[in-house]
Amino acid sequence: MTDALRLGVIGVGDVAQRDYLPEIGRLEPEAVVVAVAGAGEHRVREVAERLGVDAHVGYASLLGAHDVDAVLNLTPAQLHEEVNAAAIGAGKHIYSEKPLAMTADAARALGERAAERDLVLAAAPSVLLYPQIRIAQEQLGLGKIGDPIAAFGAVFGGVPPWEGYASDPTPYFAHGVGPLVDIGVYPLHALTGLLGPVRRVGAMVLRTRDSFEVIDGPARGESVPVEEVDLSVLTLELTSRVIATVQSSFASVPSSAPELELLGEVGAIACSLLDPTAPVRVSDGAEWRELAVPAERADGPDHILGVRHFVRAIKGDEPLILTAHHAAHVLDVIEAARQSVEEGRFVDVPPWLITIGAADG
Repeated sequence: MTDALRLGVIGVGDVAQRDYLPEIGRLEPEAVVVAVAGAGEHRVREVAERLGVDAHVGYASLLGAHDVDAVLNLTPAQLHEEVNAAAIGAGKHIYSEKPLAMTADAARALGERAAERDLVLAAAPSVLLYPQIRIAQEQLGLGKIGDPIAAFGAVFGGVPPWEGYASDPTPYFAHGVGPLVDIGVYPLHALTGLLGPVRRVGAMVLRTRDSFEVIDGPARGESVPVEEVDLSVLTLELTSRVIATVQSSFASVPSSAPELELLGEVGAIACSLLDPTAPVRVSDGAEWRELAVPAERADGPDHILGVRHFVRAIKGDEPLILTAHHAAHVLDVIEAARQSVEEGRFVDVPPWLITIGAADG
């Protein structure tokens, strides 16, 4: 396939307008957006006019369009499974924002349905494609830290109310989402991609508030219920015998520590998951040195890397890395963490072999 892949974007809320659409032109000439869809007619038409593409009110109309080859699912988390299933049913390749579905079993089922129809189903986050993670993988392969022993991952989203949101933030705090599903998946995907699957997990959580008031954007002045825990701390035992800790929070100010740190017998690797320009730091046990990161984006996670990879996987130019089965494994970890909280014990996680570059299967 040499022509530009024609993309349809479903969901034109905050994620689309902040993280994807401003930089979607970076996909050219490999792919181009030809249509957008959403539930609100005014916003959909405004975004479509700005991009010079077709507008669809509701995703069913876009999925029926013959000039759309593949779909980006940027809807709220609670709609991901429904939209992904509909896209597969319509014969469209699909790139889904996280989570792929609300349960691990549903995510696996989506992967199996896509494979049966010979469709590419790519699952965010695209963290394994970040240049800093590629550098960390290279350093691990060179034996710079020796055998990995321990790891730390943490993402702190700050304390709400947040400024600069283009839509209602309620879905981020709804039951089943919260910081673990929204941002905790970044270190979880990175750790399992770099060091292997999780064998068992123990967790502690906290919910610090019942609600908060939105201070700007279209939902300004509205009260958002905090239904989900807003701090999660997970202790993971990996099949590689590495012991890892992962924290995610909407309850505190951000930490100054790196979002990811890998510790070995002779060295350590530290890198940011949120700042694409921050250097990767590598220690030999005596001193730290910095490795420059070739970033394409100046601020925030680079989601376009995932979409570009998705496009190339469809064209047969790259093996799919952002697989449904990896996403399902991370959801297995999250479900085990919730069970751990309920039962006050470590919970085993179903096994899955994950390595960077592995084909889905």
